[in-house]
Amino acid sequence: MSTRVPARDRLLAAADELFYEEGVHTVGIDRVIEKAGVAKATLYSAFGSKDALVRAYLTGRHERRKERITARLATCDDPRERLLAVFDLLGETLAQPGFHGCAFVNASAESGPGSGAEQATVEYRAWTRELFTGLARDAGAPDPAALAHQLQLLYDGANISARLDHGSPGPASSSAPSAPSAAVSARAAAAALLDAAIAR
Repeated sequence: MSTRVPARDRLLAAADELFYEEGVHTVGIDRVIEKAGVAKATLYSAFGSKDALVRAYLTGRHERRKERITARLATCDDPRERLLAVFDLLGETLAQPGFHGCAFVNASAESGPGSGAEQATVEYRAWTRELFTGLARDAGAPDPAALAHQLQLLYDGANISARLDHGSPGPASSSAPSAPSAAVSARAAAAALLDAAIAR
């Protein structure tokens, strides 16, 4: 006997797909409830508002990213490789056919101060900074916080670059940068920064 997916989970799945592909402001509540197959009252009962649904969507993205990174780090023993593995995983993410950029960058660009999107993005970025700080410390960086700031800039930049270059025809004389190449370049820069920091 099949078990019906709870309405809240169906709403989150619909929001995750629609918000990521089309934008949190482009997609209205009616589109989400239609895709989820629920009544409007159910959405407001489960989340209270669209803003809260947007935050829940981003929180879900954060949790899944955290799980993927944690699982990948568990396969690495060397501290240097653990740090660089974050960029390896980023490359895999950027290479996915459905990649539309960083969900947090996209949503926060569409949202105002104090919104659910902004709050979820602040929490996600704090976690990412803490992750890089810990990895930098374990790898022997004398100033792990400073290196973490640089690594986060690389990570963010690769995400944005891959989105902007995605599907671009590029100059006639050369092939366009592929989305994964942004992560490859960011990984190389991260390795150079780490090595330089440790050598001081």
